[in-house]
Amino acid sequence: MRFEGRAWTVAALAGGQVRLIAENGEMVALLLSLLFADEGFEVVAAPAVCRVPPLGLLESLPAPVRERALAWERHVREVETGHPGGSGAAGPGRAEYAPQVRTLAQREEAKAAELSAAGLATSAVTVRRMRARYRDGGVWGLVDQRAARPRSALGRADERVVAALREVLEAGQERSSGTLGRLRVYTERLLAERHGHGAVPLPSTATFNRLVHALADGRGLLGSARQRRWRTARPAPPFVPTTVMAPGELVMMDSTVLDAFVVLDDGVVERPELTIALDVATRSICAAVLRPRGTRSVDATQLLAQMMVPAPMRPAWPGALAMERSVIPYERLLSVDARLEGAAARPVITPQTVVVDQGRVFVSSSFVAACGSLGISLQPAPPGNGPAKGHVERTFSSINTLFAQHAAGYTGSHTGERGRDTQGEAVWTLAQLDDLLQEWIICGWQEREHDGLRHPMMPRRALSPNEMWAALVAVCGYVPVPLGREDYIELMPVKRQKINDYGIRIDYRTYDHKILNPYRGEASPAADGLWEIHYNPHAPDEVWVRLPKPGRPRGYGWGAVPWIHRTLVSAPFTDFTWQHVRRTVAQRGSRVSHEHDLALALRELLERAAAGHGSRRDKVVAARARAAANEGGAVWGLLYGQPPQTAADGPDEDDGDHGEEVFAADADTEAEAEKADAARERQPLEPAGAEGPAGAGAGDKDGQARPARDSCVTVYDPFEESLRW
Repeated sequence: MRFEGRAWTVAALAGGQVRLIAENGEMVALLLSLLFADEGFEVVAAPAVCRVPPLGLLESLPAPVRERALAWERHVREVETGHPGGSGAAGPGRAEYAPQVRTLAQREEAKAAELSAAGLATSAVTVRRMRARYRDGGVWGLVDQRAARPRSALGRADERVVAALREVLEAGQERSSGTLGRLRVYTERLLAERHGHGAVPLPSTATFNRLVHALADGRGLLGSARQRRWRTARPAPPFVPTTVMAPGELVMMDSTVLDAFVVLDDGVVERPELTIALDVATRSICAAVLRPRGTRSVDATQLLAQMMVPAPMRPAWPGALAMERSVIPYERLLSVDARLEGAAARPVITPQTVVVDQGRVFVSSSFVAACGSLGISLQPAPPGNGPAKGHVERTFSSINTLFAQHAAGYTGSHTGERGRDTQGEAVWTLAQLDDLLQEWIICGWQEREHDGLRHPMMPRRALSPNEMWAALVAVCGYVPVPLGREDYIELMPVKRQKINDYGIRIDYRTYDHKILNPYRGEASPAADGLWEIHYNPHAPDEVWVRLPKPGRPRGYGWGAVPWIHRTLVSAPFTDFTWQHVRRTVAQRGSRVSHEHDLALALRELLERAAAGHGSRRDKVVAARARAAANEGGAVWGLLYGQPPQTAADGPDEDDGDHGEEVFAADADTEAEAEKADAARERQPLEPAGAEGPAGAGAGDKDGQARPARDSCVTVYDPFEESLRW
């Protein structure tokens, strides 16, 4: 043997010790455990280790081949032991195979004669060879190895043809579906380019088609274009399920076009865009935003805000949708978060990790900054990989089947399922359909049993999202996150630039106000010297600037700066509308005059669309602008009580606050004033620290108003809660 790089001979074994002698006569004694632990230990010229024959492969062989091998096993055992069942078999053996009176050679001759007489021509040499094969490989050594050869699905096809066809199949995964004849033409062209015209002949059509199926079936290289894209987007196996045990631990966000038409202003009919946030642990739709086509990053940030703020009851909703009427532990949570008083039965979830796709909305700098400011970990999914966020994709399908198909103007999942006049069936406006959707989420989704939700103590019973949240919140706890009006501005998209003598200029729009006078031409206290400016793409007629306020707790305040031409454009518009006007108006003069021309063109566009004139494109742009502006104000009004200030007049210069938290309803017109009054009549929930609402759920059983709760932000202790269950 070899030990420590030298050759040794075993001289003696005594108990757990071994004595070794080297080639030069040196003798050592050591423990066997030390010898076996040496990395260079090996036995020189050791016999081959007996391996267990692959008996399981016998089942894959044809029955005649398997029976022939088992028959030879009986013959070999009879020759060697004198009994077909081996040496341990009971009963006497035949005399011609008795080892006591016949030699091994005589027994081999007898077996060869027996098999030849039975019709299987066999010689003694064959019997001897089968004995050797049985000794080396067991019964598997007796198998006819021609039947055990691995078979290829490709047969004897030319390797060059196989390589070319495989390349053509993989290159066509993203193309439209075609016939097998097209694959044959492309393969022939590729072979001619690689090896010369006619150098590699193609097999017959039938053989080529079998070869295509052998390469493509099971790999998703054939079928419809949709199936091939889905197959390509799948992550590489093995698939490891993600275990989520706490609400908000993993939240998935995505956008899709809803399978239903809505009626915008001026009779424009189009499909809105739905963005939702789904909590994986409870399958709760934490928030949903319905917008005209063209979701922006500010819409995604609204989802974050909606998740962490209780959803207030709306005036037309029945009392059964209130949280206090649901399975959620309302009374105990109310002592932690006073904002839950009068809230709808939708869980309040603070996300820890948000999974999004590679869409521009979710990877924008403003959305990333919003997640960072709220302490949320952002996890983008691989590009084009829908299964990476399969929970939210499946939820979209459920929304279409459980809600959208029952709404007027349902379009079906694709054009082949669309009716004759689906647009004519559309009757709901965007605000009306959004109100129906929010109500359905609370009563139709949150209270519906989900087969993927199982309680550990009741594995046979499916739970609803609200029941699952009630069970998990008792274990994980509840920490309220108070979002105020300043947080609304913080979640808006950000730009950093200077404050010049003319004010602030963003995308050919100039914003100016007297509150900027002390800071014109001055560098900001930030490291880059630029000022932080927040804006709302759905209401670009005003921006907010972070201004230093030494006397404030945070050391800064917000100054609202209006657009200098907002008096020319009274109708609501969005950044999408502005970009449309910019593409149609050519610059002929200076930058200042061009901005004035753009403002006039914008006003003309909105007035023309409102009067029913202009192209369909102009009408769609104007309708989307009005719908987006109205929905944006409604969403933030429900969250924080009232929309941000859009009035042209900023704070008084002697006020000393320079626009700190300027939030007031826009009352430029009588219609908008009525909208503001209606919003105030809803009496939505205020942030933590405000008095409870006087709406639904505000009174006790006797009809008396409840006293205002003191502002308190405490922690819902799961250990204390476990003692009550």
